[in-house]
Amino acid sequence: MKIAFLGTPDFVLPIQKTLAQHFTLTDSLKEADLAVVAAYGKILNKEELSAPRYGAINVHPSLLPRYRGPSPIQAAILNGDSVSGITIIKLDAEVDHGPIIYQGSLELSSSDNFDTLSKKMFLRASEVLPKIIEDFVNNKIKPVPQNHSEASFCPLLTRESGYFDISNPSPPTQIDRMIRAYYPWPGVWCKWKMDNGQLKIIKFLPGGLLQMEGGKPTPWKVFLNNYPNFPVIQTETGATISAT
Repeated sequence: MKIAFLGTPDFVLPIQKTLAQHFTLTDSLKEADLAVVAAYGKILNKEELSAPRYGAINVHPSLLPRYRGPSPIQAAILNGDSVSGITIIKLDAEVDHGPIIYQGSLELSSSDNFDTLSKKMFLRASEVLPKIIEDFVNNKIKPVPQNHSEASFCPLLTRESGYFDISNPSPPTQIDRMIRAYYPWPGVWCKWKMDNGQLKIIKFLPGGLLQMEGGKPTPWKVFLNNYPNFPVIQTETGATISAT
């Protein structure tokens, strides 16, 4: 069977690898029996969706219909979810709207960040995908419509998504979630005016690290020794945030 794989980030490479082991990969949707989409930056139109013999399926890193949209992993971390998962759907013309072919849950830890969780989720998906594809094309799976009334949506992230006002920060728990959800991009950052009047960008990284604009990541205690006037408090996981 010929598979057209459409995926952009490095963390979906396990899916591409397992598809190559079990099927024949092709770059042409018209030549493909099935298209497999995972974290792809483009929405397929109706013509593209119908080109492969069996249409297109999508690997989405949430328990749909929760967290439809482009940032479901970040949304799960931001909301403090203890469980998320992988959903495989048959794609239709609407975003993350199609019927469910497979769904499996995955526990989240308090130390998970976007980088670790995205790799974990798509590795899990790669393990189940070949069997799901075989059953789907052989009509052994009946796609189940999503409960659209329970759908929630997550936004497209920008650089500004990670910014917070140092004079009016969010609660420590929320800042900690932001640090993990937005690592490595867009990152969590604030602007701080130093004693000499310079305005600097300060980045907040997992593991209790701070990074001055133009400098290297530094443990928060070392950072405070170098910049004792920078007001901080420590969160439960060792990350630091501005204190009023």
